Amino acid sequence: MVMRVFVAGGSGVLGRRLVPQLVARGHQVTATTTSSAKLGLVEQLGAEAVVMDGLDAASVGEAVAKARPEVIVHQMTAISVAHAGKPDMKHMDQWFAGTNRLRLEGTDHLLAAAEATGVTNFVAQSYAAWNGIREGGWVKTEQDPTDPMTGTPAEPGMKAIGHVEDVVLKAGGAVLRYGWFYGPGATDDLVEPVRKRQFPIVGGGAGYCSWVHLDDAASATVLAVEKEARGVFNIVDDEPAPADEWLPYLAACAGARRPMRVPTWLARPLAGEVAVTMMTEGRGFSNAKAKRELGWELQYPSWRQGFKAELA
Repeated sequence: MVMRVFVAGGSGVLGRRLVPQLVARGHQVTATTTSSAKLGLVEQLGAEAVVMDGLDAASVGEAVAKARPEVIVHQMTAISVAHAGKPDMKHMDQWFAGTNRLRLEGTDHLLAAAEATGVTNFVAQSYAAWNGIREGGWVKTEQDPTDPMTGTPAEPGMKAIGHVEDVVLKAGGAVLRYGWFYGPGATDDLVEPVRKRQFPIVGGGAGYCSWVHLDDAASATVLAVEKEARGVFNIVDDEPAPADEWLPYLAACAGARRPMRVPTWLARPLAGEVAVTMMTEGRGFSNAKAKRELGWELQYPSWRQGFKAELA
């Protein structure tokens, strides 16, 4: 069934992979950008392009009302270098400040616009890479809570994610907890510090992480839209893995030297508490529910295939 789909954040790193997949399936897509300079890019993806300020309720309401969508997909973030500067896990509260506002205020604006226009099919972005609750096993399901990261610079971001999940689920929508993105537009930012040996293994590197290629994240999102999914889904690959496995493999694929190993006591003041937690205690996630309920099939079932393909 052809749908009118409104993608908030259509010019972002995931939006640029999602919009063409929706269009290829025959859907009529309206996609937003924050800059008029990117309208042409969005149109090239096959969507009707519109400038929208996700933090302005009137801007959101007007854009949604004009598009008359049957489904709204919330992919608004502000973590690109242009918006937030270089990645900075030591000061994640500052790095994610814009994204946190979009997940708090922006989500509320989109849900209000959905209610005003009678849209009941709503899909929103959440996060599931290394932030599973740090107790019990290393791999978490949708029934397990995420880690609040209390007392760390990641705490505001975890609260913002919690808000997205709470209000979207109450509205009867779907929350997609994406793993750590890699793929076109995302891999270079990851690989650059690895090549410069600025991304060391901390301690024993036992902390787990879940990955997902952008094209696989997009295909899962298309399925959530078409199936009018409800509830929480972990959108990650089949192989959550400890840092001591994926980081050296990534370095090898990138033609870089093996990452250095840094003790936790040294990494903490240099990289910050969040990076140490991720590398030593992080919990990954299971994708069994998404595969079972959405019928999701991955092009890159493991980061091993994906890293190699992206860096060939």
